[in-house]
Amino acid sequence: MGDFLEIVPPQVVASPCVNVCRIDAATRRCFGCARTIDEIAGWTRLTDAERDRIIAELPRRRAAG
Repeated sequence: MGDFLEIVPPQVVASPCVNVCRIDAATRRCFGCARTIDEIAGWTRLTDAERDRIIAELPRRRAAG
């Protein structure tokens, strides 16, 4: 027993990306998803709670322009 290999499929990380990847030089935010360049770069390393917090902020960021 114990001589087996368990294959676990990778988890999909939810992303607010809408494939409109253009960064505003002044705000350093993406015009498409409203995340900052740092948030985009580190997205897969963030915890679920950190991603949820950012996703919750996106509507406010879009409204602010």
